Order: sequence, then structure tokens, then C-alpha cells
Amino acid sequence: MTAVAPALAALVDSGTVRVLDAAVLHEDADGQVTGAELEDEDGAAFAAVDGDVLELLSDDDLLQIAATLQPSTTTLVLLWENRWAAAFGDAVRQVHGTVVASDRVPRENVDRALAAGGTPAAEVPRMDEVRS
Repeated sequence: MTAVAPALAALVDSGTVRVLDAAVLHEDADGQVTGAELEDEDGAAFAAVDGDVLELLSDDDLLQIAATLQPSTTTLVLLWENRWAAAFGDAVRQVHGTVVASDRVPRENVDRALAAGGTPAAEVPRMDEVRS
């Protein structure tokens, strides 16, 4: 899990995202689930991600996520704000508009759509490859 810490830290450092809450869930081979705070899990690896964690994830949220885990797995649960979208949202509100919905398209769906349109997915940079 510590392998993702640099990528997450880069997103935070660049101002792309702000981490609002984080938790780590483990499910052992017998199906027993335990949870931990990010800093308790591996504080050194995630030190650069430390921010204003607002503890927005409820116990119910974590229980629902835990129910989807497979035995002998660990998951990092992140709740973040896409700060890059703030300027767009502000512009919409300035003209008395409303952002009605927002959603994410899974990478696999993007790859399939690009392939159907004749663009190999390998030619489209991944988010972690885009630099400003």
C-alpha cells in the first residue's frame, strides 16, 4: 500500500486534490475485518499526504466497503475533493448556473471507447503521466 503514497502525495502537493478523509481496511484470510487510520498504518509513507482530515467517512460507510472486500486483502479508502474542478464550478455559479451532476468514467470504459474509435489507449496519457 505504501507504493501509492508518492502518487497520492503528488496529487496533494500539486493542488489537484485535497484529502478529506482516509482509512485503511484489512480483511484477513478468515474474513475478519479490521480498520486503521492512515497515519497508524504507515505514517512515514503517507506523511506528505497529511492534511485537514475531516473524518467524513462514517462507520456505516466503512462497513459497506468492508462488505465488498475479499479475504486476505487491504484497501485504502479515500474521500477527496477534486480541487481542479473548483474554478470551473465557480465560473458556472458566477453566471447563475448549477452543476447538476458529476461522475467518473472507469478507465476500462475509456480504453474501450478509444479503441472503438481507433485511438489506442496507450496513446492517451494516464492522469499520473500528465504534468503541467
